[in-house]
Amino acid sequence: MPRFSANLGFLWSDRPLLGQIEAAAKAGFKAIEMHWPYDTDPAAVRAACAAHGLQVLGINTIRGDVAKGENGLGALAGRQAEFQAAIDQSIAWATAAGGTAIHAMAGMVGPADIPVATAVFAENLRLAADKAAAHGLTILLEPLNPRAAPGYFYSTLRGAGDMIARTNRPNIKIMFDAFHIGVAEGDILTKLDYWLPHIGHVQIAAVPSRAEPDEGEIHFPALFEALDRLGYTGWVGAEYRPRAGTDEGLSWVKKLGVTL
Repeated sequence: MPRFSANLGFLWSDRPLLGQIEAAAKAGFKAIEMHWPYDTDPAAVRAACAAHGLQVLGINTIRGDVAKGENGLGALAGRQAEFQAAIDQSIAWATAAGGTAIHAMAGMVGPADIPVATAVFAENLRLAADKAAAHGLTILLEPLNPRAAPGYFYSTLRGAGDMIARTNRPNIKIMFDAFHIGVAEGDILTKLDYWLPHIGHVQIAAVPSRAEPDEGEIHFPALFEALDRLGYTGWVGAEYRPRAGTDEGLSWVKKLGVTL
């Protein structure tokens, strides 16, 4: 059975980060991952996780100007310096907190700008991966489905795989998010089998609701069995939006017969 991580971008979101860490440990999780934790002292996060026996996993690079609809900087021409500063920020925070990975957010790109954006993102990722490698960190690439993030640079695993081929860096991996893949592409188990050598992290949420993984189109026990059968040894991030309270929603653990 896979190991599960609590994604604190969505779970217990009504609490400050250190309170979320305590709640995750109390619920039985053994690892956490976050979205944008930069307003919290990473040393305090590291200490809290050590006290509760939790491993720190991944974080995201900043989105940019959210008020203007920005959702990452990595593929934006003319914003290379800002993206590298964001990578530096993420590396510093993750290293201080004891983290292992950084999701490099690509950003919103119009169809006419895709060729230039592809070259920009590839070069940005080469530089980012080299800097991350010096600290033992993985760079994660996550396609976002066009319903949740219309206009995002890529929405398919093939798009992420193309960036891996272009960059040729061993510490660039795919974030295999079952929710985004289910909405954008489907055929999740076949894609898991094909892309497994390039997968650095897995995340789950129901399709189409993005709620707890006990409803909708994906048969999660089959996904978990496939992960075991294929020899996946990483974590599976619970990155779903709770239908109500987070603690009440954890009934999916018992329902699916998994162990946190």
